[in-house]
Amino acid sequence: MRLDERFQCLHPDPGKEAPRISADKYHLIRKILLEVIPSGEQGVSFSGLDQRVAQRLTQEQIAGLGSVGWYTTVVKLDLEARGEIERLPGVKPQLIRRIR
Repeated sequence: MRLDERFQCLHPDPGKEAPRISADKYHLIRKILLEVIPSGEQGVSFSGLDQRVAQRLTQEQIAGLGSVGWYTTVVKLDLEARGEIERLPGVKPQLIRRIR
């Protein structure tokens, strides 16, 4: 993968546009999200998800990202749009789980 390669993220709301981000950063955050989001009935709270991701990153990776929370949210929305994770319906605060 080239250093400047970009990845076009998707958004679950078809009326909204998702950003293009570094492919390396996308794949790093995607891998971690799929590790920390369970597939069980209860799911995991969106609140604090960025902290779960940050715990699995090195200080160098955190510095390279700039904003762990922003990348976590962008990739989470992309995974929702691709049908890999879902929000549990009617639950607040927002809970998410893997569906494949």
